[in-house]
Amino acid sequence: MTVVEENPPHAVHSRVAELREIRAAVEQGPSERATEAQRSKGKLTARERLALLFDDGAFTEVEGLRRHRATGFGLEDRRPHTDGVVTCWGRVQGRTVFAYAHDFRIFGGSLGEAHAEKIHKIMDMAATAGAPLVGLCDGAGARIQEGVSALAGYGGIFQRNVRNSGVIPQISVIMGPCAGGAAYSPALTDFVFMVQGSSQMFITGPEVVKAVTGETISHDGLGGATAHASLSGVASFAYDDEAECLGDVRHLLSMLPSNNRELPPSEPADDPADRRTDALVDLVPAEPNRPYDVLRVIEEIVDHGDCFEIHARWATNVVCALARMDGHVVGIVANQPSSLAGVMDIKSSEKAARFVQMCDAFNIPLVTLVDVPGFLPGVDQEHGGIIRHGAKLLYAYCNATVPRVQVVLRKAYGGAYIVMDSRSIGSDVSFAWPINEIAVMGAEGAADVVFRRQITAAADPELARRQYLKEYREQLMHPYYAAERGLVDDVIDPAETRARVIDALAMLRGKYVVLPSRKHGNQPQ
Repeated sequence: MTVVEENPPHAVHSRVAELREIRAAVEQGPSERATEAQRSKGKLTARERLALLFDDGAFTEVEGLRRHRATGFGLEDRRPHTDGVVTCWGRVQGRTVFAYAHDFRIFGGSLGEAHAEKIHKIMDMAATAGAPLVGLCDGAGARIQEGVSALAGYGGIFQRNVRNSGVIPQISVIMGPCAGGAAYSPALTDFVFMVQGSSQMFITGPEVVKAVTGETISHDGLGGATAHASLSGVASFAYDDEAECLGDVRHLLSMLPSNNRELPPSEPADDPADRRTDALVDLVPAEPNRPYDVLRVIEEIVDHGDCFEIHARWATNVVCALARMDGHVVGIVANQPSSLAGVMDIKSSEKAARFVQMCDAFNIPLVTLVDVPGFLPGVDQEHGGIIRHGAKLLYAYCNATVPRVQVVLRKAYGGAYIVMDSRSIGSDVSFAWPINEIAVMGAEGAADVVFRRQITAAADPELARRQYLKEYREQLMHPYYAAERGLVDDVIDPAETRARVIDALAMLRGKYVVLPSRKHGNQPQ
């Protein structure tokens, strides 16, 4: 009797060969035509983008053979592998990072049930592993043919964005269209990168805008990288090409911890901690109204002059940047006198508050450089809600438990001085330069208020005004007034700024604060 083997030895080899063919087809994509269409727009494919993100271009794919199970509208005859999204993990500068990348070649990268479930899974894996998540967005929104199932898929993504907020770094990279409900996920993440000319984000497109309001605008004008990087503040960064963009995503990840239980990665310090910063004496003019570029101050005090500015083109009157000092990552908030004289307003308050919250969530110490004339006056600002927006920055600083060092470079007037991490709201260490002026307002405005009657009654009002102005400066605005009252810890030589800040941060490295027991605060909106 002949025995027939159910699984002859050669069957395994044939099945492995079949698997290899399937995987090769999956990696190649739907067709050469679809790939060429993608590249004709100046865009890379999903896998090419992931190769630029990860070390050596290597990553481990999750659910690469997944297919949708929807029917109707011809979907049952179109069931490509991956369902239009590549989900994976790999390493960025040696550390584990999770990612998903929409594949516009498949269903236009639109989100259906299977597509969403893959993203849900990779988000959950990132949270469980305690590792950053990067989303490469290039999709046409919800898959209309799958109806409410697609909308529910977005809901699951939003829920995970919020649950993971402040737990793991979440980065969105917009590399194509991101419209409608799809735009809310990037808005919930920590950082948004965009690429000029190829990426757009909006809730309603130009066609709907024109139909409803009569306004005519292009896709780029409405929601392109320039619009969001300089006008709306939605984009943290904007780049000319995808390779440069992904290179800076890698750089940003190198400055962030993997999760909120870790400190940011440090590097060997080869820029002396006690290096003098003599150039600062000439960089910052003593006259309170003369402008200068605070970025040059930052470059003088950080390691090798290297800082990574966030939202560089939006709310430019305040600078927010990540840098290293003595090899350790710090977050720097600084008023920018070369833009609107460094005054605080609605946009700058929001920008700085968001940055402070991010630094506090991920254990990044804060260094605040103060040179602020106050909050911007005006009907537009008051009616636009400067009170509640300014309170956001106040709330963020008061709630922050990371090490906090304040340096008053020149002037610090009124409520803006308090908001910029003053000792009274919890700064751990406060330094001031010898040219500092900390006061309720500038001397000229103060003299006009305090001595108004005396000036008006004087035989020579202008001479009297000058005399009272001098008196006010000498009594209340000299550099040591705040130090005498314990509002700054020391008045320092500008050339010692780097050394003194690094020394203070080293002392504070073990800082630990227990917050009151509560579900969460109710921060200003």
